[in-house]
Amino acid sequence: MKTTKTIETGNTVTLHYKGTLGDGSEFDSSYERGEPLTVTVGSGHLIEGFDTALGGMEEGESKTFTLSPEEAYGERDPDANTTLDKTIFPEDFGLEAGKTVPLLGPNGQPFLATITEVADETITADLNHPMAGKELTFEVEVLTIGPGTEDNETSDS
Repeated sequence: MKTTKTIETGNTVTLHYKGTLGDGSEFDSSYERGEPLTVTVGSGHLIEGFDTALGGMEEGESKTFTLSPEEAYGERDPDANTTLDKTIFPEDFGLEAGKTVPLLGPNGQPFLATITEVADETITADLNHPMAGKELTFEVEVLTIGPGTEDNETSDS
């Protein structure tokens, strides 16, 4: 009799996924990269709603789910912006409105910001995650489910 593996917190899961926005446009896909994602469920490496939606899925199962902004990257904060001196970027960086730039937060963690305005000596950047305020739909295919490993649970560096 074959036993079915079901995802539980702490399992290491290998899966393929495709993420789309409300208009159907694709924003991310492990299929496009040709490489599945391997992650430990409940380790904090996935957005909360995605992590929760994996719970109870079985090896070989596929499902589609939609996350509200609160379950994904949160609502947009209209006051989350900053002005930065252009000199912190390399000369050839190509600063332009709409471009996503990597910054470091106060805790040293990297995050993405979006340039909203370019002036003579400064830029203004929106500090919201580019996916904040958006409903996200994911198509997920669970390839394998394995026990968690200490290595995977602590690999946040």
